[in-house]
Amino acid sequence: MLDPALADLRDHLYEKAWDANHASGSLCSEWAKKLGLNGGIPIAIGQFDVHYGAIGSGVKEGVLVKAIGTSTCDCTVASMNAVKCDIPGICGIVDGSILPGFKGIEAGQSAVGDLFKWWVEVVLGGDGALHKALRAEVEAQEPGVSGLLALDWNNGNRTILVDQRLTGLILGQTLLTTKAEIYRALVEATAYGARVIMDWMASNGVPIERVVCCGGIAEKDPMLMQIYADVTGRVMQVARSGQACALGAAIAAAVLAGAGKGGHSSFAAAQAAMTGVKERVYKPHPGRHAVYERLYALYLRLHDAFGGRSSGPMGDVMKELLSIREEQIAGSENAG
Repeated sequence: MLDPALADLRDHLYEKAWDANHASGSLCSEWAKKLGLNGGIPIAIGQFDVHYGAIGSGVKEGVLVKAIGTSTCDCTVASMNAVKCDIPGICGIVDGSILPGFKGIEAGQSAVGDLFKWWVEVVLGGDGALHKALRAEVEAQEPGVSGLLALDWNNGNRTILVDQRLTGLILGQTLLTTKAEIYRALVEATAYGARVIMDWMASNGVPIERVVCCGGIAEKDPMLMQIYADVTGRVMQVARSGQACALGAAIAAAVLAGAGKGGHSSFAAAQAAMTGVKERVYKPHPGRHAVYERLYALYLRLHDAFGGRSSGPMGDVMKELLSIREEQIAGSENAG
């Protein structure tokens, strides 16, 4: 039953949505005094934190911004008539959202950092020290050696299946499987999920020429960033600012102020002056990417079967995981 009070809700909602090109008002004298600023300064209209984070990370046509934290949001923009208004499986396509004058496109994953936290803190009863120790072990592992493959759906699937009743899965465990191997399998699962989104966007006409990441995990976890590069086959860059959302809001304010008052004439001009990426770049390793191509193909079979997109036979997936594992172990022994 719905609460009867909901009947009055619509009367209290705005009729029109405004993009970040517009001011929501100006700084009143009381707060100007408290902040030590001049009264009357225009205040940029609010947006979702991740939308301003995308602006602060340099989003534009061809640039996908991944905000990686407890979950992940993927944001990019396209010219108003460049892409379809409705891409199946992507729920966040809105004119003027993210960057004014463009069609905003947002997708995401429901659990990323939360997935790792679940394994380390809920299942293993550990803390930050265990996170650090497991990551050190993971960095010494090669892809495919564990024989594991996971689905990153412990909090449902936001994109592209749009089904919160999907759940997680770890395939290929043996009596010798370690805590670190499962940790890596979960990291890889989020990387496969990220690639599904990128590939789906690209196949539906959304150009992705660069990937820029922001957020706590992008800032602090080079191990994960390298795995993402190896899985996706794409170079991963990290936004220069550790406070990309705040920077995006500042960019909107600078555009509202205008070039004549110390700001900028457009979002493009402001982003060119105020955003950038860090020097460290994560490039895909050809050998590891080749292994991940095989693992990703198996992930897609699990994704489509358990996500309801297909009903093909799955009996050979375990055996293929074992074959990849044996080949990787033999290769490392020969190299040694």
